[in-house]
Amino acid sequence: MSTTQTQPVEAYELTADEQEVEPQSDRLDKGAYLRIFTACFSFFVAGINDGSLGALIPYMIRDYEITTAIVSIIYGATFLGWVFAAVTNTHLCQFLGLGSMLALGAISQLIGHVLRTWKPPFPLMVVTFWFTAIGQAFNDTHANTFVAKTKGAYRWLAIIHASYMGGCLVGPFVATGIASRETSKWYFFYLFAVGVSAVNIVLVCWAFRDTLVISRKTQSEAPSRNKDALQLIKSTLGHRSVWLLSMFYFFYVGSQITINGWVVEYLVQVRDGNLAQMGFIPAAFNGGCLIGRLVLAEPTYRFGERRMVFFYCLVAIGLQLVFWLVPNIIAAAVAVSFLGFVTGPLFATGISLGTKLFPHENHATALGYVF
Repeated sequence: MSTTQTQPVEAYELTADEQEVEPQSDRLDKGAYLRIFTACFSFFVAGINDGSLGALIPYMIRDYEITTAIVSIIYGATFLGWVFAAVTNTHLCQFLGLGSMLALGAISQLIGHVLRTWKPPFPLMVVTFWFTAIGQAFNDTHANTFVAKTKGAYRWLAIIHASYMGGCLVGPFVATGIASRETSKWYFFYLFAVGVSAVNIVLVCWAFRDTLVISRKTQSEAPSRNKDALQLIKSTLGHRSVWLLSMFYFFYVGSQITINGWVVEYLVQVRDGNLAQMGFIPAAFNGGCLIGRLVLAEPTYRFGERRMVFFYCLVAIGLQLVFWLVPNIIAAAVAVSFLGFVTGPLFATGISLGTKLFPHENHATALGYVF
């Protein structure tokens, strides 16, 4: 990682590799494709972490001998990790390049996964989710900011967010396969997570090596940079669209995490499902999201992003009622799958809308707060 004494790092301007080769073409050069592939893999790694939690929570409850109320502290730690990342993101961007921010995020995720491999005491297990949340927040924010500026961004955003759902799809299968063995050592799943996180670090450092820089601060520059960061945060939070989009995705992401994290325990406790079999239900939801993000990206763009978001939300409410009111596990699995399908495009669509609503200089900060 190199250092420089130049002005604050501009982490969000596209380099020559990242810009389209010809204005009239959506074709990118090899360097840009490598960066997009790396962004996809970063989202895939985040998906493995998020998608596996729902399958592992019942085993955590039984192994740690805790209640659902206690295990839910994990979600509080995750939330605090994202808040910490949102607050520090703008300040760090005054000194770190795009590659450095992505590498920092990848390393933070690896730390969290390594600490889980030996089934630490539950308080420390909770802290590991704070680390992974910080890492995911940095990776998501800066990968989104980069991809949102490429030619044909709505397609690439759909692909990188489909990669996240691909990780969410793989996670429950691997986690349930390991956890459901007779001599269950569910925490061994995180050895798999350590492996993919290590690959993520290598890819990030290679693909974004030209922005893997630290800008040294001189004594006179430090107050100026902190002032610039505070002004940027103030400017960002002054936009009404930032708050409106934040509230929408506060509830949207909350619903996604709730479904992923609690559907297994709900079907086991309320619908009397078999734990080993119910562990695969999150995969049905995530598989639906994966297909939805790939298949619905084009019609969402063609028919109008705002109009389609309203339509998807109405359909999702109906499917949620089916899941809740029909006391049948098969019906629940089908409803969850289609629920994932119609809500899948919402995240990438929000990124696309955000880059249109927010001023250019506020993109990274605004997306960090919203998502």
